[in-house]
Amino acid sequence: MSKMNKWLLSSGLFGLLLALSGCVSTNADGTPKETGMIYRFLVKPLGDMITMLVENFNWSYGWAIIAVTIVVRVIILPLGIHQSRKTMVQSEKMQFLKPQVDIAQANLKKATTREEQMQAQAEMQKIYSENNVSMFGGIGCLPLLIQMPIFSALYFTARYTQGIQNSEFFGVSLGDPSILFVAIAGLSYLAQGYISTIGIPEEQKKTMKTMLIVSPLMIVFMSMSAPAGVTLYWVVGGVFSCIQTFITNVIMKPKIRAQVEAEMKANPPKTVVTPRKDVTPEKTEAVKKALNTTKPNGKGRNAGKQQRK
Repeated sequence: MSKMNKWLLSSGLFGLLLALSGCVSTNADGTPKETGMIYRFLVKPLGDMITMLVENFNWSYGWAIIAVTIVVRVIILPLGIHQSRKTMVQSEKMQFLKPQVDIAQANLKKATTREEQMQAQAEMQKIYSENNVSMFGGIGCLPLLIQMPIFSALYFTARYTQGIQNSEFFGVSLGDPSILFVAIAGLSYLAQGYISTIGIPEEQKKTMKTMLIVSPLMIVFMSMSAPAGVTLYWVVGGVFSCIQTFITNVIMKPKIRAQVEAEMKANPPKTVVTPRKDVTPEKTEAVKKALNTTKPNGKGRNAGKQQRK
């Protein structure tokens, strides 16, 4: 379960892709319905803000997209940091519960009946509940539900705001796909993935290797056929994600780890599960060989023959 949690926390791109197609009601041609709630309260105001920046400050549509994206991301930044902090606290506490979790997993692995399996699963849940730790690592649905419509609105704003399709940004047509912007977007999310691995154990880094590759590939895949105006939104989002991940992983995480260690030292985790006598760890090959070649009295199989010689 922890691998899935890390995937959802570090990436979330698959859910974002679904949100982009589901949060805003669209017509048959893919354009947003002007009567939809997300369109009226988010897409249109954001589009009007982009147009206002262009008309009143003589900005290009590219700079306007960047400015609006930054403003919106700054507004929801505290929510993202709060959720990341909550998740890191739960994750650090789970490290102190690992010995008991390993015992419960061993009990579950050795269970031979349905009743024993249910008992082992109940033990696993009790370990977390008795120590006030979430089995899901602190990942909550509400922050994601709040952010998804906003990301969706930014996507549709960059795609369908009047004037963007016919404008250029540093010589790049915002109405046509741009390989340059696609490459920058992919690299920004690759950098974000790398930053997310700073300060975590090597064992956990191994489980995140797939995410480090898949996340940028998904962004590249989504950007290949999208107008450069939309890809520019992904570029800014990727750079901002790097900044947010640096704040949480490099600045906040060491402090949280020290805080949790002090808390666990003052209030050690409750012992909920103990090893069962009928559940023993698997023997290593060396131990098995020694047991097969040695009798209970400590003499080898050929000891008697050697003595008779």
